[in-house]
Amino acid sequence: MTEFSFFARDADFSVAEIAALTGAEPCEGADLARRVSGIAPVDQATATDLTFVSETKFVASLKSTQAGVILTSERFVRHAPEGAAVLRVRKPYDAFVAVARKIYRGALRPASMFGTVGVSPSAMVHPTAQLDEGVTVDPFAVIGPSAHIGAGTLIGAHAVIGPDVRIGSDCVIGANCTVTHSHLGDRVIIHPGCHIGQDGFGYLLSAEGHTKVPQVGRVAIHNDVEIGSGTRIDRGGIRDTVIGEGSKIDNLCQIGHNCMIGRHCIIVAQSGLSGSVTLEDFVVLGPRTGIIPHITVGKGAITASRSTIYANVPAGEFWGGFPAKPKKQWLREVVALERLAAQARKPSDEKPAGDPPAKT
Repeated sequence: MTEFSFFARDADFSVAEIAALTGAEPCEGADLARRVSGIAPVDQATATDLTFVSETKFVASLKSTQAGVILTSERFVRHAPEGAAVLRVRKPYDAFVAVARKIYRGALRPASMFGTVGVSPSAMVHPTAQLDEGVTVDPFAVIGPSAHIGAGTLIGAHAVIGPDVRIGSDCVIGANCTVTHSHLGDRVIIHPGCHIGQDGFGYLLSAEGHTKVPQVGRVAIHNDVEIGSGTRIDRGGIRDTVIGEGSKIDNLCQIGHNCMIGRHCIIVAQSGLSGSVTLEDFVVLGPRTGIIPHITVGKGAITASRSTIYANVPAGEFWGGFPAKPKKQWLREVVALERLAAQARKPSDEKPAGDPPAKT
């Protein structure tokens, strides 16, 4: 297959410039004038690429790499091949990302799918909607009455922005998204296929049938939030659903009504938060975490993948399992269960009684 990339390279860097950007220390013999214009994994890199190695399992690939510049830690420097420019740094991957962000600026946020500049003629923008300077609206998007779209924001193809919605500056609303009953801050990125501000799931259950509870709150999304494709965030029932500043939500997550997500939280794929869950700042939820209603997960807490949370999680703790519990307790119980299972598989030490010998 012919080499091809969907992303243009915005810059190239010399070894000296990479060292200055990342704080890395050039190793003896490094050609400070050598330039790289791309990034690649260590086993695929060429002379014009920057790569990194931070784990032992990549040492074999490091020894044979064709990369022009290598970011690595002190322990792996001796394995680098002759001829490569090696930069020593404590956190190689962090340094690699810092350079990659400069080379591929266009990969940091979605762009217009149609190359639109301004408002597409096929978009439907209500006369009372307000679009600030530099707003892009792709084909077949719909912007409802009295909506306000901030400067530099992109509204993707077939996206629907409901009445009175407020979207801040430099945001991206991906293709086929629906945003209603919501206020968004600045630099919010919502990837394609998300639905924000729809009904929360609230019913009064009875033997005669289920009565719908009005959902009259909003969704408030603060600055610098990023939401992965296919995620749903319900509007509040009697108060707002809130996503705090800098939080990142992966693909295919469900955030129920009245949830309060703190600042700089991470919610990984297929996690589901029932109504009125609170995540304090810097919480990390592993993939497929499920949380029942009215639970609080304390500041800086972490959950393992597939955890199911039935009780409040104290700040700073690591919980896992079903039902979830503190990590050490959970792992002790897993080990104990494995030992019981292994014991059950062992043959009995007692010889089973056989039939009495036949009389002759």
